[in-house]
Amino acid sequence: MPITTQTVTIPNGTPNLSGYFALPEGEGKSPGVVVIHEAFGLNDNIKDITRRFAEAGYAALAVDLFAGRNRMVCMFRFFSNMLLFDSLNHGGIRDLKTSLDWLEKHSRVDGIKIGAVGFCMGGSFAISWACTDSRLNVIAPFYSFNPRPIEAVARSCPVVASFPENDITKNMGIKLEAELTKHDIPHDVKIYPDTKHSFFNTPRDVTEQAAADDSWSRIMSFFRDHIGG
Repeated sequence: MPITTQTVTIPNGTPNLSGYFALPEGEGKSPGVVVIHEAFGLNDNIKDITRRFAEAGYAALAVDLFAGRNRMVCMFRFFSNMLLFDSLNHGGIRDLKTSLDWLEKHSRVDGIKIGAVGFCMGGSFAISWACTDSRLNVIAPFYSFNPRPIEAVARSCPVVASFPENDITKNMGIKLEAELTKHDIPHDVKIYPDTKHSFFNTPRDVTEQAAADDSWSRIMSFFRDHIGG
């Protein structure tokens, strides 16, 4: 599907946020997807994933959570809050909510059909965000950490999650699936054998490539069920 892309500025005080926005060509409205980067920031890989969503029929916005800031300081603050303090209401979550304010008001976006996908840090943000913002209809975290307390997952939207077997986040996936089941939240959680962290972003071999391909297919199916596209 033909798409258009542009760099956008999202009003957020000083500094403003920036993002990479990809749209399917045409005039109608599309479901929206927020793409949340890992610790490497808004790099070419995240932009490529954003374009893939647009090619699949979604209005996709990748937010640069480090825009105008020191990346190492941001990472320290984000991970401290995520792992030690308040994983549900820190600066990263607030920036994502501001980004969604921008996305849902865009003339080409169906603001009541919104999803999010995130990787490592971004996947962890996606889960925590879903526990505090009812505007999200579906999320797709990869190799993520769970919110604290994990009982907050009771307020989450439907989840399609992917985890590597050979990674610390494997146990996070097991616990996440148990909590989602406990609260009857629709979900598809899968742990991929013989894979390591970042298997979707940078597949190392044919096994990881197969896992990346399968996880993408699962996301497309799950997103279609919950927000169309």
